[in-house]
Amino acid sequence: MKAAVLHGNEDLRYEEYPTPETKPGTVKVHVRATGICGSDVPRVLHNGAHFYPIVLGHEFAGDVVEVGEGVTSLKVGDTVSGAPILPCGKCDDCQQGHFSLCKHYSFIGSREQGSFAEYVVMPAQNAVKYDPSIPYEQAAMFEPSTVALHGVLCNEYKGGGYVAVLGCGTIGIFTLQWAKIFGSRKAVVFDIDEGRLALAKRMGADEVVNTKEEGFLEKAMALTNGHGYDYVFEAAGNPATMHIAFEVAANKAHVCFIGTPHTDISFTPAEWENLNRKEMLMTGSWMSYSAPFPGKEWELTAHYFATGQLKFDPAFLFRRFPMSQAAEAFALFHHPEQVHGKIMLVNE
Repeated sequence: MKAAVLHGNEDLRYEEYPTPETKPGTVKVHVRATGICGSDVPRVLHNGAHFYPIVLGHEFAGDVVEVGEGVTSLKVGDTVSGAPILPCGKCDDCQQGHFSLCKHYSFIGSREQGSFAEYVVMPAQNAVKYDPSIPYEQAAMFEPSTVALHGVLCNEYKGGGYVAVLGCGTIGIFTLQWAKIFGSRKAVVFDIDEGRLALAKRMGADEVVNTKEEGFLEKAMALTNGHGYDYVFEAAGNPATMHIAFEVAANKAHVCFIGTPHTDISFTPAEWENLNRKEMLMTGSWMSYSAPFPGKEWELTAHYFATGQLKFDPAFLFRRFPMSQAAEAFALFHHPEQVHGKIMLVNE
């Protein structure tokens, strides 16, 4: 088969690669569309791969073309999205259903052959069947949707309150949509990009706030009549938005950090005092799995994509490239500020 194979830092080659073999309990999937995740970028551009050569890619959708011995839940021709974690199933966290926190996991696309290829093989339990009316490029975004939903669940979201989503990337937009699906008094999205804020409005945001504008904090608080936000989701992994989370949170707010920062962060004593005085509940969120594996995050994404309540907009996608041009696609991330949305690789 053909695959985009990473041989070293910035050495991504589209070439022949051994076709993975189907084993008992697994399925082989013809990859039709696969997204470039932010975590793939340092693996290609900044010496972040676990080993070489490796085929990356973990956000994908395609068609089952072969089923292994003992597989009864899927058949050839089913459309599936892939849940990429391969938990050990034996550690304390796995035994409690906290598969995202598995101490001995493997992962499709970083520790195992991934989806930047014509075919990928995975355990049948990792193949999430979905309605074939869902386009492949939309189904390749199951994983970001589930990451957002996992954050909503980690934040003990109950609906009915003021919601702030800080960061209007793919996961931020899905976080907004989940808050709307489960019910919110008012959902407000914060970002610095007017194009992304316009997308947030199309996706159901009640209001948007451009944090580059003077007086944005006052505007944000006025949208809640001075109450503040009962549920705050930081989805950018940016120090600026992490600071904003402390400012806009209401008393007794639930604050969830979904984004992963890549620089040092410091808070002033006054900022940290906000945490104490407001008696905020803070949590992190990591990946997207629950029991029974792979979890309600994946089941609900399949359901709400099929009903249309979880929306997909063409503006989610910044560019499409054939798999043969994967190297050119990654080259765009030398200037990440110019990448506005998901880059999708497709097998022609």
